[in-house]
Amino acid sequence: MSFFEHFGLTNAADVATGMLMLVMICYAIGDIVSYKTKAVFSMIFVTGFIFLFGFWYGFPKTIFQTTGTMAFAAVSLPIILVHMGTLMKLRDIKQEWKTVIIAFVGLVALSIGLFFIAGPILGREMALTAAGPISGGIVATIIVSEAAKKVGLEHLAVFATLLLVLQNFVGLPIASLCLKSETKRLLAKFRSGEAEETKAGNAPKSDPEVPSIRLFPAFPKPMQTPFVLLAKTAIVGWVALLAAQHYNAMVLGAGLPYLQLHKFVMALIMGIVFYETGFLEHKVLDKANAMGYAMFFCLIFIWVSLPQATPELVRSLVYPLAVCFGVALVGIVTSTFFTSKILGYSWAMATAIAVTCLFGFPATFIITDEVTTAGCDNPKEKEYCMSHLLPKMLVGGFTTVTIGSVILAGYLGQIIETLAK
Repeated sequence: MSFFEHFGLTNAADVATGMLMLVMICYAIGDIVSYKTKAVFSMIFVTGFIFLFGFWYGFPKTIFQTTGTMAFAAVSLPIILVHMGTLMKLRDIKQEWKTVIIAFVGLVALSIGLFFIAGPILGREMALTAAGPISGGIVATIIVSEAAKKVGLEHLAVFATLLLVLQNFVGLPIASLCLKSETKRLLAKFRSGEAEETKAGNAPKSDPEVPSIRLFPAFPKPMQTPFVLLAKTAIVGWVALLAAQHYNAMVLGAGLPYLQLHKFVMALIMGIVFYETGFLEHKVLDKANAMGYAMFFCLIFIWVSLPQATPELVRSLVYPLAVCFGVALVGIVTSTFFTSKILGYSWAMATAIAVTCLFGFPATFIITDEVTTAGCDNPKEKEYCMSHLLPKMLVGGFTTVTIGSVILAGYLGQIIETLAK
């Protein structure tokens, strides 16, 4: 509480409010810098460094727990993912099979690079441990950390945690630059009229406000109040969690653990299904005027590990961190050079997809939104760019962080235990 003594706050609830104000100011500074630099330095990147240095020099390390933002983030994330399912049609999802290939090949390439290049330099156990957090998020980090602890390599568990903490700072600038390049390319097509000609040659674009298959009656406009829309979104989120729970229990009971489906992936799927069948409205949280508030809390997941990254820990692991991140990036950009040629994507777009393993959702949405906001001059341009970029970034992020990294980390954990014996 000493941090807030100069504010004259003593009551516990008032102190929590003061801490919440501090978090909001950090977000605001990140937004301002992103706007001024036209997303060269993204909001997430800037805010992350503010929090990192803040925790080093006085921010309360329990700020997210004290303010209750962590708890709210945990319960609201399925609702956010349901909303994400209302942003794009199934037709758009089916077209993203190339994105899945690019993302998976990127994971394989970075793992091979870490084992054969970083392994001889740092040791095979450290290199394999690094592949877990670099390839994905919290779950992959936990898997390889537990494997390292089982064989007495406690320092590797700390190393994995630090990689997880710092991976945003590596992936976000690269993704931002790649998305800026791709946005410029798309805008050049749009402004020249080439995009309109291409669109005219295809089947007419479906109305996002009209479901593909109407199974639920449409709600009258006067009944689409924020509370009604939020309730509908929450209902779908609950259905998704229930479905994931029963489905995973079923496949585990059948002895097929590799067929498990992460509950957040299920929430995204349910969002798409209930949007396509008419239960949920297009961009449902936007219509409920709740998207900004929800994303504020959702982003807490990105910062929550930063209090663990002390200056001493960072200094002691600078060299291994640099080697692992450097080798992983070389593997990623090498793979995307070839996959982009084979699958017909620009190198910038393929690289942006592959590096989603370093940040995942919700950063995939936030950084795409802020790059297009900064680069486009009007809503039509932004809508065009978002329709091309967002499905790829969302699918890429879920392919790497939620699915691919967990599968990969499971195998890496077994290899770490075998090598250490």
